[in-house]
Amino acid sequence: MKTSARTVVAIFLVVTAFPVMMSFVASDACAQQKGASTAEQLIGHWTLVSLKNEQDGKITDSFGPNPKGLFIFDRSGRYVVLQFRSDLPKFTSNRRDKGTPEENQAVIIGSSVHYGTYKVNEKEGSYSVLPEAATFPNWVGVEQKRFFSISGDELKITNPTGSRGGTTTLILKRAK
Repeated sequence: MKTSARTVVAIFLVVTAFPVMMSFVASDACAQQKGASTAEQLIGHWTLVSLKNEQDGKITDSFGPNPKGLFIFDRSGRYVVLQFRSDLPKFTSNRRDKGTPEENQAVIIGSSVHYGTYKVNEKEGSYSVLPEAATFPNWVGVEQKRFFSISGDELKITNPTGSRGGTTTLILKRAK
């Protein structure tokens, strides 16, 4: 029986990718179990439902009425946050490095991305992030506290020091 190189590569990819994918599935499944600590419940993938900012008594949708986003918290204490307006403009040049000043400004104001490490304080109902990189560079290397609660598949996060000032409240749903 002759096995082609393409078949061998395909088998290798399946065999190596399966344990990695299953670790994410197992991680999310463990986090959803009843009786899990709040820190364990936070682990997994969350999609953004709403993001509202309150400042001087005024509430605004920071990323529009239909924000897009993904938050990932893993077991090792690493996180990734991706947040976007759903109506970001396409660049007329079709090149990321050739956006107009208006296009670039819309993307900067309409998105927020950061990643790094996090730790949970069960007693306070909070977690702190320490961004290693961010589209808002002022956050890099600065520990920030967020308060959170989880009810079923819903995660509510309150950030008392949002990047636009004021207090930001986010609602997320566990990704399926």
